[in-house]
Amino acid sequence: MAFLCMLSAHGQAFTNLNFEQAKPVPIIGNPNYPYAVTVASALPAWTVTEAGIEPTIILENDPSLGATAVMLSGPGYYPGFGPIDGNYSAVLQGIAPGTTASISQTGLIPIGTQTLFFDAEPAFGIPFGQLELLIGTQVVPFAIVATEPNYTLYGANISQWAGLTEQLTFSAPGGSDNNWILDDISFSTNSFAPEPGIVVLSAIGGLLFGARKWFPRR
Repeated sequence: MAFLCMLSAHGQAFTNLNFEQAKPVPIIGNPNYPYAVTVASALPAWTVTEAGIEPTIILENDPSLGATAVMLSGPGYYPGFGPIDGNYSAVLQGIAPGTTASISQTGLIPIGTQTLFFDAEPAFGIPFGQLELLIGTQVVPFAIVATEPNYTLYGANISQWAGLTEQLTFSAPGGSDNNWILDDISFSTNSFAPEPGIVVLSAIGGLLFGARKWFPRR
């Protein structure tokens, strides 16, 4: 009981960060049935915003073709929008210019947190725009940690918010079919080293070449 009181006093922990708590409930009678599902059943603990509106219904495995939207990707997914890991992923579709598709959740960022890790990939693996991460109203930069065959692992330094209750938001600004698949969000006490870019690797190669030139083997 004391533990529950402490948790309540310091903030509720984030939940459903891998989207596997989804138990989508179809909206029978909706024109988009069987693709229309309730937000509460599809993305528990998350608040969905589409072009400034918080809908109570989103689509499952049926991507939007012309409007900014949030979709649940699950079993039987639409090609190119499949789950990154497990049975479910969230899809942010920023399509209409001047709008955003986002999901957000308010919770306690664990004490000692250094990094927020997450998996993401543009639909069909082709980036047409950007994905944004926000803590509260502040946009937080993130970098590539590792590149895998069907997704990219990103990391963001969020140590300044460790131990605080904050709103976490992932957003896809509208324009040019900006579609992102998101999964496996996690808080870590480990820092991270961004994946070295081509320029960095070239510089290292140049230094090594120079070292061999000026310090030949004896």
